[in-house]
Amino acid sequence: MAEAETTLYAKILNKYKTRSIQSRSFLEPLLATGVPAHTALKALAATGQKTVEEAEKWLHSHCNDPSLDDPIPQEYALYLCPTGPLNDKLMEFWRETKQQCGKNKAHEIFPHITLSEFFTCEDQKVDGLYEALKRAGDRFSICFPSVISLSLHASSSYIGFFISDGPANITKAFAAAFASEATTLADCQVKPSTKQLHLTLANKFYPHHQKTLEELAKSINPKQSCHWVAALYSRDMRFVHYQVLRALFQYKPQNIDELMLNAGDFIYVDRAQQSEACDGWVIGTSHRTGCRGFLPENYTEKANESDTWVKHREYVFIPSSGQLSNNQTKPYTKPREQSSIPRNAVKMPTLQLSTKTANRRGLLVMRHGERVDQVFGKSWLQQCFSADGKYYRSDLNFPASLPNRKDSIKNFECDPPLTCCGIFQSRLIGEALLEKELSISCVYSSPALRCVQTAHHVLEGLQLEQKAKICIEPGLVEWPKWEMSAIIPSFMTRKELGEANYSVDTTYKCNFPLSSLMPSEGYEEYINRCSTNIKQIIGSCTSEGIILIVGHGSSLDSFTRPLLGLPARGSGNFAQLVQKIPSLGMCFCEEFKEEKRWQMVNPPVNMLIHGPNDAFNWRIILQDN
Repeated sequence: MAEAETTLYAKILNKYKTRSIQSRSFLEPLLATGVPAHTALKALAATGQKTVEEAEKWLHSHCNDPSLDDPIPQEYALYLCPTGPLNDKLMEFWRETKQQCGKNKAHEIFPHITLSEFFTCEDQKVDGLYEALKRAGDRFSICFPSVISLSLHASSSYIGFFISDGPANITKAFAAAFASEATTLADCQVKPSTKQLHLTLANKFYPHHQKTLEELAKSINPKQSCHWVAALYSRDMRFVHYQVLRALFQYKPQNIDELMLNAGDFIYVDRAQQSEACDGWVIGTSHRTGCRGFLPENYTEKANESDTWVKHREYVFIPSSGQLSNNQTKPYTKPREQSSIPRNAVKMPTLQLSTKTANRRGLLVMRHGERVDQVFGKSWLQQCFSADGKYYRSDLNFPASLPNRKDSIKNFECDPPLTCCGIFQSRLIGEALLEKELSISCVYSSPALRCVQTAHHVLEGLQLEQKAKICIEPGLVEWPKWEMSAIIPSFMTRKELGEANYSVDTTYKCNFPLSSLMPSEGYEEYINRCSTNIKQIIGSCTSEGIILIVGHGSSLDSFTRPLLGLPARGSGNFAQLVQKIPSLGMCFCEEFKEEKRWQMVNPPVNMLIHGPNDAFNWRIILQDN
């Protein structure tokens, strides 16, 4: 070990001896592994000094981080956060407003009252911030208000609770005490909040949502039980104005300039620096590794910057009636790692189709049949067009012909048809439904050609292709993130589908115009679209019988869960589920009108299972061993 480095270690350890035994116990094991002092301190600051193991894991992940040796400190901020029943009610408000009105600015961070602006602190002085929080907390623990009076305030762009003057003045004094201690102990310039203290509920929303948001805000009882917690957070100051994406799937780089992704990784993306990226790709920096590279955008969803923040320490203000004695300094606690609340696992009963189904409404949600590119790959168009531009079947599983479309035939790449096997599968399902003598009342399909064809051939099997009409509903389109494209695919028009002899309803007024769909649609926006769409479909099909929806693999989950009253599935679990749904996979829900509920039961017909049939070259028969 170099003499200069050894001297530096000794100086740092001496500093820690005068401050925190715990912090010293974190630093010493890292230095013992040969990690440079500044790097060890950077790892501890980046992980909130929670455990040595987390700091070691961070160092391992960032071993190829080109900025590892850059002397760039973290930015810190102090917040006052509610806990207990009040926080539960606020989080319920967050979820409900997202579902009913979509996302607004307030959803980008947890419920909080801002006590300071963001400020910087050198990595080797972070321990002083922890001590500053403890000293300020201890000073105000007795006089801190046991109840903070909150009054609702609303305007055309803001809804939130304002803090009454008495509690606000004490809270501001606490923030000022922390700022003063931080200046002394950590050499930081902290600017405490001096404006009207408030807890934001909604911000920068559409004006037509104001009434709904106000009604939901009025349902919050601000007098509910609550313990207030002063929490110290940090963020990476280099990426403050970047967009944050969350990886939904693992991605293994195919080229040296691509970024490795693990499901759950956060990626920082600067939208102003994407000139080198191709359609469907972005350039980003991994929060987990610090590495930069290209990544497929459809492997990600939008996330919040606060998702990448690190909680360092918190001070819990216990009401004076339950205040601990002087020798019990328990109010100051080290935070546990934040974790998402696990969704309740709901076990769905497997019930037989009721004998009274003919007198009830049912919902049959079905994935489309086998698609051409699923069998022959994305380059299938090149395999079945001659040099003079004429279509031919290079394999009998290619469709006998392609429908005419006025735009380029190249659009079939993003809107592929069914294979011959897919057509046969769809017709077979229809014939099975006919054998059960089931009544189809309404038929809806995604505008994707493979879905329209599936619905049409199911109706053929039911012998209803001349009677029933298919309602083309753009709201049934697959989540755009699945497609490797920066635009929504160009689908055939209803007129073109009619000219191709598909039985479509040319008078149907859709719930979601195609122009309303955006390639950047996030997972929550997609779930909200599906929830709204299925409710409108169910509301418009009031006659008895089965409502048939032909969509995509994700449709089986995203259109049935709202009907069953189940919460939306997490995006990671959603992706894993969709990958397991085969061609013509189906779910069936039955309405129990007298009980005002829907229940998932066994589908009315059996699933279709078949094995693979690989390509065969007859010339191998002529070959010697």
